[in-house]
Amino acid sequence: MTLAVCVLFSILAVVGVMIMSEMKVQQPLAIKQAEFLTIKPGTSFNAFSKQLVDKGWLQERFWLRSYVKFNPQDSKIKSGTYQVQANISTIALLDLVVSGKEHQFSITLIEGSTFKQVLAQLAQHQHITHQLANLTLVAIAKKLSIAQDNPEGWLFPDTYAFTQDTTDLSIIKRAYEKMQSALAVQWHNRAENLPYKTPYQALIMASIIEKESGRHTEHPRISSVFVNRLNKKMRLQTDPTVIYGLGERYQGDITYAHLREKTAYNTYKIKGLPPTPIALPGAQALQAALNPELSDYLYFVSNGAGEHIFSKNLADHNRAVTKYQRKKN
Repeated sequence: MTLAVCVLFSILAVVGVMIMSEMKVQQPLAIKQAEFLTIKPGTSFNAFSKQLVDKGWLQERFWLRSYVKFNPQDSKIKSGTYQVQANISTIALLDLVVSGKEHQFSITLIEGSTFKQVLAQLAQHQHITHQLANLTLVAIAKKLSIAQDNPEGWLFPDTYAFTQDTTDLSIIKRAYEKMQSALAVQWHNRAENLPYKTPYQALIMASIIEKESGRHTEHPRISSVFVNRLNKKMRLQTDPTVIYGLGERYQGDITYAHLREKTAYNTYKIKGLPPTPIALPGAQALQAALNPELSDYLYFVSNGAGEHIFSKNLADHNRAVTKYQRKKN
C-alpha cells in the first residue's frame, strides 16, 4: 500500500469519526424526566463525560470525547448546578454547561411573616447553604449591620432567585438591602405632619398595618386610624402587637388576661409604638404608613368577611363591634 493511500485512508477515518461524533451528539440522552446536574469546581471534561456515563445518561464516552477534539470550544464546561430536561440532546447539554447558565432556584418571603418564620423557611430549603442555624437574632443583626438588636421587620417580602449553595445569610442580606432602599424612598416621599421621628418608627407602623389587614386597599385608611390615635395621644390598642409580645405563648386566641398583661408590645397598655416591628411589611403597607388617607377615623373592627368597618367615635365603634361580633359568633 502506497503512502498516499495510507494518508487517504487516515483522512477518511478522521472524517468518518468527525461525522459520526457530530451525529452522536445530536441524539437524546437517556433522561426520562428533568433532573439536576452539579458540576463541581475544577471538574475536567473527561471527568464530566464519565459523570454522564455514571448517571446512565450516556452509554459510552468515545463519541463525546471525539466530538470535543474537533470542537474544543465545547469542552470549556463551567461548574454549577443545571436543570437538565428530559431527552435533551448531548450537544444541547454541552451548550448549557458551557454557557454557565445555572438553574435559578427561588424563595418567596411572604408579607406579614416574622423574622423567625423566614429563618425556618430558609432552613428547610435544601439548595441553600445554612450558616444561620445556631446564631441568635442579635448575632444575625450584627452580621447584617442592623442598628437594632432585633432584626424584625427589616427584610423586604419578595421572591429571591439564587443558585445552588447560596447562603441563607446572603439571601437575607439582599432582602435587608431591598427593605432599606424601599423605606428610604417612602420616607423621602412621606406626607407632612406624621407622628414619626425616624424611618424606623415608620417601619414599625407599616408592620402593624400589614398584620391588621391582608387587603391592600384598606392599608391607607388603617394607617389614618393609627396616625390619628397617635396624634391624639391615644393608645393604638391593636391585637397583632399583643400577639407578637406573647410569642410562643399565643395559641390562637387573645384572652382578657393577655390584654391586661403589660408587655413591651401590648399597645393596650403602652403608649405610642412598640419597640420594634412585628412582621415583614410589604410595599403597600410601607407606602400607607407614610402616606395615610386623610380621615377622622379612630376605630375599626373586622366585619368577618375580610374587610373592616371604620368609626369616628366610640359609640359607633361599639355598635359595630356588637353587630359584627354577634354575626361572627
